[in-house]
Amino acid sequence: MVALTALWLPVLVAGAVVFFASSIIHMFLPYHRKDFGGLPEEDKVMEALRGVDVPPGDYVMPYAGGDPQVMKSDEFRAKVEAGPVAFMTVLPKNDPMAMGPQLMQWFVYCVVVSVFAAYVTSRALGPGAEYLSVHRFAGVTAFAAYGLALAQRSIWFHQSWTTTFKSMFDALVYGMLTGGIFGWLWPS
Repeated sequence: MVALTALWLPVLVAGAVVFFASSIIHMFLPYHRKDFGGLPEEDKVMEALRGVDVPPGDYVMPYAGGDPQVMKSDEFRAKVEAGPVAFMTVLPKNDPMAMGPQLMQWFVYCVVVSVFAAYVTSRALGPGAEYLSVHRFAGVTAFAAYGLALAQRSIWFHQSWTTTFKSMFDALVYGMLTGGIFGWLWPS
């Protein structure tokens, strides 16, 4: 067993490497560029939503309020059949494309995932463990944290499985990088 405090360097390095790798993936590689599509008549839809001043938040339409009785009603079923049925997130109006806060949260998240990878690996292996063993424990833990929950978006909210699998591929890359860093910097 290795003390978690002895792993501060691989935690920070792995967090930083994943942060930069994700930046490269999303800025320079083209495979995420079509993850979202545009709405037909986008300007009209935006004007209609602007007219009701939707506050930032997560929405579903039609909305049943979580009440199974409402979901069984003829009125609700008619709304579903008439469509559109949608899940939607509305961002704040104050420059939602300013990415500073999101990038900071993503970096912190990368470090937190590395802390969990450090914890699991440190409980399973001792000092001087071989590179591949460290890589396996840290990499699988990081992949699980970055990727496995993504399937829920496709299962429950009908996000395209293609988009989900592309993001899970990213998670595999992040897991492999995390495992590699931990294997490289594992205490002897």
